[in-house]
Amino acid sequence: MEHTDNTVLHTAASTPPLTEETPPTVGRAATPTAGAPAETAVSAGSAETPARAAEPSGKAAPARIDRRGRVLSGRAWALVTGAGTGIGRSFALRLAAAGYDLVLVGQTTATLERVRDEIAAADATARRQVRILTMDLARTEASDELYAAVRAMGIDVDVLVNNAGIFSFRDILQTPPERIERMILLHDMTLSKNCLAFGRDMAVRGRGWILNMSSFSIWMPFPGMALYTATKAYVRTFSVAFAKEMAERGVRVTAVCPAGVATDLYGLTPRWQRIGLRLGVLISADACARRALRALWRGRRTVVPDWWNRAFIPLCKLLPMWLIRPLRRHTMQFQK
Repeated sequence: MEHTDNTVLHTAASTPPLTEETPPTVGRAATPTAGAPAETAVSAGSAETPARAAEPSGKAAPARIDRRGRVLSGRAWALVTGAGTGIGRSFALRLAAAGYDLVLVGQTTATLERVRDEIAAADATARRQVRILTMDLARTEASDELYAAVRAMGIDVDVLVNNAGIFSFRDILQTPPERIERMILLHDMTLSKNCLAFGRDMAVRGRGWILNMSSFSIWMPFPGMALYTATKAYVRTFSVAFAKEMAERGVRVTAVCPAGVATDLYGLTPRWQRIGLRLGVLISADACARRALRALWRGRRTVVPDWWNRAFIPLCKLLPMWLIRPLRRHTMQFQK
């Protein structure tokens, strides 16, 4: 069976992650030390069909991409952060199925490699290229390192998915300052700088797509979620304004605002995720990714992936404190 061409790159990580959309595991390359990125090339081809060498995709003619985001001819690249599990994994699989080569970014090589292997197994004849970048994005310099690494590979990113995120459910007065800093860095600083760096290149080429993950919680800032909600509110506001700035340059920008998604982000066990899916309280990661990408191809600036969540938005501001107080007392035990 043919596998994908793969490059594994490790960059410095300052501190361990909090609860992340792509939980860390162990990669097979050496653990990096603090400093500049160290690149390790890994071939993933079989003995019968060796993997292709890295190609400077930016030198080739632009790929033909249809209105539904499918690559018709040529080589197009998509970059997904937080790509190891959850929604990020679903984005990666769907973009690969649409014909894109991929740059998978996350904190752990092993989870990213599993996604790469899934992509290879899904279509053994596609000869998809997948590059893996292992790095902590909750750092001031993370976006600069990411952009430099991608450019060093000769890759022009056509689709950027800023998916990486961490969750916090804790009153602000009990929240460690380090958590506040990391969440703002990851959700807001790195995302904004990614949009700046990769968006500038897209504007020069006159084409590109950027997807930023916000949250439904921006319409319902529940006690204990002040930090998470505020950072995600920034993402939506930034994305809507940025979309208007980039429209005349041929670049589409969409903010995705999902409510409950059946992933490990919230600390739910697989059993409770299954219950949430059956009750309709949660949607699957794949459904979220599918609806988000559809909104991106259609040029929508904001999307809430489920209709009943959209219907509930006007009611969020009307929730009385007499209802919120007992809910808060019950949920205090889950704060961490």
